[in-house]
Amino acid sequence: MTLKPYGGAGAEHVWIKSSYSTDEGPDCVEVATAPAHILVRDSKNPDGPRLTLAPTTWATFLPYASGH
Repeated sequence: MTLKPYGGAGAEHVWIKSSYSTDEGPDCVEVATAPAHILVRDSKNPDGPRLTLAPTTWATFLPYASGH
């Protein structure tokens, strides 16, 4: 887990790496929560682009991501 600033407001977010990700594999995704949204980034490029999702969108996406 790492802390990185996001959004220019100086807020720090705790990034959590997916349990499906490995240090050797190509599937490295991290997520962080904020008061009104979920952030998603590529852990291999922590300063790169990030997705910002509404909590309801994230909840809809999760069953598809976990294969259930």
